[in-house]
Amino acid sequence: MSEPEPNGTPTESATADIPAETVADTSDVGGRAAVTDRTDHLAGAQDAVLRADELYAGYVPGVNILNGADLYVKKGELIGIIGPNGAGKSTLLKSLFGLVNVRSGTVTLNGEDITNLKAHSLVARGVGYVPQTNNVFPSLTIEENLEMGAFQVPAKFKERFEFVCEIFPALKERRKQRAGSLSGGERQMVAMGRALMTEPSVLLLDEPSAGLSPKLQDLVFIQAQQINKAGVTVIMVEQNARRCLQICHRGYVLDQGRNAYMASGKDLINDPKVIELYLGTLARA
Repeated sequence: MSEPEPNGTPTESATADIPAETVADTSDVGGRAAVTDRTDHLAGAQDAVLRADELYAGYVPGVNILNGADLYVKKGELIGIIGPNGAGKSTLLKSLFGLVNVRSGTVTLNGEDITNLKAHSLVARGVGYVPQTNNVFPSLTIEENLEMGAFQVPAKFKERFEFVCEIFPALKERRKQRAGSLSGGERQMVAMGRALMTEPSVLLLDEPSAGLSPKLQDLVFIQAQQINKAGVTVIMVEQNARRCLQICHRGYVLDQGRNAYMASGKDLINDPKVIELYLGTLARA
């Protein structure tokens, strides 16, 4: 999803004498003065599988979409990232997967600095990614799409194919059908299945429910939970904020490329401020 006109690069002089754990900012986030306290992030991220620290990133030279975003995920967690349009959600996910240049800050996987590594290197290290659009090969069959997912580990194709089909049984039944003839929800199954073929330890999902009917949206969230319960750590960016927070262990609310809130999904969905500023009537439904 496209991002709006972003914020500029921060000046060092503005924060030079302030401890890194707490940086006050005069700009508004969600209609209020933003104060970023990194204490909880630094404490929680100590044993994280994947973490991002103070990321500044963007698509145009000299212009940032992310403005100091933090994130961490622990083994076995399902993390949700929500926020208004243009908050930097998809940009954050792409920065984790090496698709957007990180200008400042670090991305770490199991203690290894993977900042700005190329996508194929990250796949080899156990990171999977499912983009929002153009996420299948339409001219190939379902089985061939899954074979493409296993191109780095061809010897494991049969084993991984059976694993994927336990989560998505319809893929096995229709394995010879061309992906281009599938519905949006079915394509999403193929895309997630292909990403799982490499046996990732962390799976990044970029708005998996986008463009689907309410019934198919709910199915996607159920499938994300099934993937997580199968032992895969999941980070999900979602526009359907209410449903995302219902299933995630922890959630992040991004605004203007930085963290506005971080808490359990249950706490966020019941937080009056989050409801007022970000969820609106969706959270009350």
